[in-house]
Amino acid sequence: MTIPEINYWAVLLATASSMVVGSIWYAPRVFGTRWAALAKVDMDRPAATALWPIITTVIVSFVTAWVLAGAATIAWHFSGGGYLWAAVATSVILWAGFTAARFITHDAFEGRPTSLTVMNIAHELVTVAVMAVIIGVWPPAGTV
Repeated sequence: MTIPEINYWAVLLATASSMVVGSIWYAPRVFGTRWAALAKVDMDRPAATALWPIITTVIVSFVTAWVLAGAATIAWHFSGGGYLWAAVATSVILWAGFTAARFITHDAFEGRPTSLTVMNIAHELVTVAVMAVIIGVWPPAGTV
């Protein structure tokens, strides 16, 4: 099996972008206060308790960006056209088929509020869309 061409600098920047998007999205003045209430998260807990979730987020975000970059390259090779379009379309398709679908399923069984599900899947859509733009405007060398 051949691994598709990937620009790892774009993947690293896309990984960092997920942290920026999350920091803005879940800021108290944006959706953070509402999210904390719906998810029953104590926003007054010590900052040190966030260390492992942040490390986990960085690792998972890297994996997401890496998979998206590879899938975008495969889509670009398959469909032709612009690399940016391939990256953005791929991100939306993967988000709908995997992220949103799985969130909806789990949240329905766990009895989570619909508004929490919508808030979280919207965050994921924005996250992967920003990743896709970064990956799409910085394709791997030799592909475009």
